Amino acid sequence: MSLPDGLAGRLERLVATAQSEQRIPSVSAAVFRDGDVLWRAALGSADVERGEDATPAHAYRIGSITKTFTAVCILQLRDAMVLDLDDPLRTHIPEAPPGPTVADALSHLSGFQREPPGEIWETMTPPTREELLGGLEDAERVLRPGEAWHYSNLAFGLLGEIVARRNEGEYAPALRARVLEPLGLTRTGFDPQSPSATGYFVDPYSDRVTVEPDPAVEGPVAAMGWLWSTVDDLARWADFLATGHDGVLSRETLDEMARARTMADQGAWKLGWGLGLELYRRGDRVFAGHGGAMPGFLAGVCIHRPERTGAAVLCNTSAGAGPEKLALDLAEAVLDELPRAPEPWRPDGGAPDDVTPLLGRWWSEGYELVLSWQGGRLRLEVVDGPPGRSISWLRQEGDDRWRIEEGRELGELLRVVRDENGALEKLYVATYPLTRAPTAFADASG
Repeated sequence: MSLPDGLAGRLERLVATAQSEQRIPSVSAAVFRDGDVLWRAALGSADVERGEDATPAHAYRIGSITKTFTAVCILQLRDAMVLDLDDPLRTHIPEAPPGPTVADALSHLSGFQREPPGEIWETMTPPTREELLGGLEDAERVLRPGEAWHYSNLAFGLLGEIVARRNEGEYAPALRARVLEPLGLTRTGFDPQSPSATGYFVDPYSDRVTVEPDPAVEGPVAAMGWLWSTVDDLARWADFLATGHDGVLSRETLDEMARARTMADQGAWKLGWGLGLELYRRGDRVFAGHGGAMPGFLAGVCIHRPERTGAAVLCNTSAGAGPEKLALDLAEAVLDELPRAPEPWRPDGGAPDDVTPLLGRWWSEGYELVLSWQGGRLRLEVVDGPPGRSISWLRQEGDDRWRIEEGRELGELLRVVRDENGALEKLYVATYPLTRAPTAFADASG
């Protein structure tokens, strides 16, 4: 799909302005929709000393975006019933302290200190597996589990250890076999593939740049943030986070990962966390994704899952850049200026015979509700209900039993009640009675 000239120009200006004003040696960016990259660009120097211009093909470190890959591996194990999200970490890592669960670690609610014990970001020597586990005795519990959001690389190192222990003791091969290869992410890995960008520190008071160290790492610590990738691979990854992929993770599980479990900014409610996914709110839109930082590199990727539209931004600077904001700005530009045409409505065979009697108007507590059959699914709407919280979608799980699988009252049961002749009498939703006419509580109880 070719972009309108005005939109392409807007995207180019956003990237050029960020690269210039934030003094980034190079920026690589892409916007994507429905699994296709709509636009990509790169500005600046991938390697200053060699005079190598950046291209969208260059690989950059993506830092903590790696955590989204680790989270997918953990949810794979959950779906395979190897673990439960409510399991204490200690169930799978006996060396771990008691208390925090797998879900706590995924959502940064573990209460663990931010980094593994030691001065990892001064020595630039990441801990080995043995040092990571041995250091748990010295790790602080800065908060109670679940008390508040507190970002923890240490927690994700332990999640990487769980993945490793369930895959013959190695994290990197497990990630490659379980995620990277099935999704065709050929430019994503723990070693840079040519061409790759050089990471820099930009002097805040001059235009001098210094090459940053490139620390090597082995074992589960890599799960914290050591991957390299390209904007095209991140576009493919973000689209997977919106749609799922057979043999990797289902759309339903990814929906679960993208539900907010905590807010990182309790006052503003603009930045939250699901299960390993960062959630950004811009107005009425919520994007899923993650940011990343490593010495010499900053990165951001986001996707608006309902519209399957997002952006990826990679930078080769240690500080001063805002790739997450730029990715959100790029994605919003596409959503604003390239709206989708409505899907054409097409008639079908209508509702199944056993569903037809359920359809139409119902009442509960003086509120009107409507059951309808749309697109092969049962839909329940609260008339004039609160925006974004008035519609439920249901799946049948037995005779006269339906379960809400999406939307309002998620997980609750709709039960059909019939009289002695089998005729439809009323419904119950989450134990509230629904009748064909408005009924007062006094009448219903009488």
